[in-house]
Amino acid sequence: MRPLDQIDPPSEPPPERLVVLRPRTIVNGVVIVLGAIALLGVVLDVKRVLIWIAIAAFLALALNPAVEALAVSGMRRGLAVGLVFTGAVLVVGGFVALLVPPLVSQVREFAEALPGIIEDLTSGRGPLGRLEREYQISERVREALEGGAGGGGGGGLGVTQPVISIAQGVVEFIFGAITVAVLTLFMLLEGPRWVRATLDAVPEPVRPRWERAAQGIYRSVGGYVAGNLFISLIAGGAAIVALLLTGVPYAVPLGILVALLDLIPLAGATIAAVAVSGVAFTQGVVPGLVIVSFFVVYQQLENHLLQPLVYGRVVQLSPLGVLISVLIGAELAGVVGALGAIPIAASLGIVFREIRGHRADRRTAAMVAGVDPGG
Repeated sequence: MRPLDQIDPPSEPPPERLVVLRPRTIVNGVVIVLGAIALLGVVLDVKRVLIWIAIAAFLALALNPAVEALAVSGMRRGLAVGLVFTGAVLVVGGFVALLVPPLVSQVREFAEALPGIIEDLTSGRGPLGRLEREYQISERVREALEGGAGGGGGGGLGVTQPVISIAQGVVEFIFGAITVAVLTLFMLLEGPRWVRATLDAVPEPVRPRWERAAQGIYRSVGGYVAGNLFISLIAGGAAIVALLLTGVPYAVPLGILVALLDLIPLAGATIAAVAVSGVAFTQGVVPGLVIVSFFVVYQQLENHLLQPLVYGRVVQLSPLGVLISVLIGAELAGVVGALGAIPIAASLGIVFREIRGHRADRRTAAMVAGVDPGG
């Protein structure tokens, strides 16, 4: 036991720290919060325009490698952009011209077959008759139509309103497509100049680091967009062939649906498989099973061969990172958010790695010089 004179006296409590908030600090905090709220409101108001800009940026990144290849060979960039952009428009136009005639034909066939389908449904015959017997679908549709007509305050307004909405949607789609095309053209023409001006505004000591980040983002996003479009075209084309071989009607529109949904990472292919397989089962058990087997085999091929070439080598994201980014993007901006979530997450990862590498280099240099890195 220690003597009393050797016992340490009780330590004094640490002095209290007083935090003084000056009025200027409070005002600055309030201004920052209000500014963030106002900025969020502006973003929500121009959400559609921002989506168009994002789509145009992705398309420009996908086309820019071809422009750079022509420019390296000695061609002026304006001429190279014109050739590449014209070629892309011709390819898209040829694709549309190839698909629109059978699409229109099959939609017309569906419209001609619709009365028979409705008759089978209302009389309880055919594959859809069981649905009518169990769920009274025709009665529910009739009640919905009557409710829409009555709620509109006029006799034909309930039927006219959907037609007006469809027409507005078509006009907005055409306007949006033209806007995206024009934005893509100007981004191809002026994009390098804007990037160079932005990098020139960065302080000289850190400029090489941000140049590396910009190059990494360019390779990642451009490779992802080009690869994803290529994979979706393969999915849609293979689905059309499978549907034609099994005799499932409306093969072309269903194949286009598969291609569009396959653009959505992870969930899109599964949604397309369920929808198209459901249509195939209306033609019989054998066509349905064949289409289900096709989607199972194709998705294994896409997941284990095609997608790793895009996500693994170009995007460099783990499957968990892909899933989280897609869920967040879909929640924020729907389908377009899901499409852009992966390249945006990859870009943020590239910036983070550059910042972390810069800090590691500073610590290493400080240790070599014998200086405290935190000082």
